[in-house]
Amino acid sequence: MKNKELVPFTQTPFRLMRRLSDEMERLFEDFEFRRPFAFLAPQEKMFDWIPAIEVFQKDKKLVVRAELPGLTKDDVKIDVTENMLTLQGERKQVKEEKEEGYLRTERYYGSFYRQIALPEGARTEGVKALFKNGVLEIEVPVEIKKLAGRQVPIEEVEKKELVGV
Repeated sequence: MKNKELVPFTQTPFRLMRRLSDEMERLFEDFEFRRPFAFLAPQEKMFDWIPAIEVFQKDKKLVVRAELPGLTKDDVKIDVTENMLTLQGERKQVKEEKEEGYLRTERYYGSFYRQIALPEGARTEGVKALFKNGVLEIEVPVEIKKLAGRQVPIEEVEKKELVGV
């Protein structure tokens, strides 16, 4: 990555705990245990899956790339405010395999919700989204402002004049 600036995204500790709870619940479902590590009330629901997202800066644009296999552009909703980009959607996928003597059906359901903090200088009116082969790419124009700086000369002094020495 050429630009070493990190772009923060919002991931609260509580969201991380909920995700860990859901993963532990899925692990123990095979053993018929229910919610052994639950941090949520039973009626609350965590999002079912979290798509992989890549965030980087290229040519004065913040680029967000999300892997959304099996989804179409109609399954995804993008909202943008002056400081936040929100992706949400739902997948409903049924896979059937018919062979002589058996039928195998797999169903994949789940919603997702991701928020990415936008850097200072993001121009939300110029956001563009492209979707191809299960990959969503969002470009947000960013005005990079250079801070005015100056060089500070270093003076040589006697040891007595330094504070704390």
